[in-house]
Amino acid sequence: MRHATDADHVIAVSTIVARQRRIGVAAWIGALWGVGHTLTILAVGGAIILFGLVIPPRLGLTMEFSVALMLVLLGLLNLTGALRWIQDSLGTASDPFHSHAHSHDDYIHSHRHGHRPGEHGHAEDRTPQAWLDRTFGGLGVYNALRPVAVGLLHGLAGSAAVALLVLATVREPQWGVAYLLVFGAGTVAGMMLITAALALPITYAAGRFAHVNRYLAMASGVLSLAFGLIIAYQIGFVDGLFTGHPRSTPE
Repeated sequence: MRHATDADHVIAVSTIVARQRRIGVAAWIGALWGVGHTLTILAVGGAIILFGLVIPPRLGLTMEFSVALMLVLLGLLNLTGALRWIQDSLGTASDPFHSHAHSHDDYIHSHRHGHRPGEHGHAEDRTPQAWLDRTFGGLGVYNALRPVAVGLLHGLAGSAAVALLVLATVREPQWGVAYLLVFGAGTVAGMMLITAALALPITYAAGRFAHVNRYLAMASGVLSLAFGLIIAYQIGFVDGLFTGHPRSTPE
């Protein structure tokens, strides 16, 4: 559960939860993130424990670098929506078009539009949510893919460190794998609590102060982007991924 509170984990899920308006949904996002994280920990960490797999320093750093790229991407996605809202809000008072957050079924977005026929800016069935519903609606699980994918990437970055920790304390391979399972269960529980806690102010702001909710989403995007760039620099140049002397020292 302490592992779930690592800064890169919290920042990653905050960019996803920032768009949610229900605490229960946010908690499930945290659980799905934990499931993805656990799957990678079991796969990579289990291979290290059971088969003595050795991860070269450059490969280990590359896996960690993928987390930095993912944080940058999540931050940019949040900032893109926030910046579009700011640009749309600069229209003149006499402009018949305006901008505010509005929904198409469960898809919520903001853009300049009018409320008379032909002034909305796009057809009702021309939204990302409508496209996803038409394309993947029969699967019933596509909404869960994003937090699971984020968790999978984070598991790649930490799996070697966890496996080395297990090898140093647990000698029997079967108990080592059991350790990873318990570790994963704690991560799932911890992420559920963290995402539910993050969703509390977002849910409160969404119901009472819509503009505050937008600023919260923007703040999470800035934080994710900045943290991702810092990690990318640390891994790429300080730890040597892009130099001739990479060094990966899991803690």
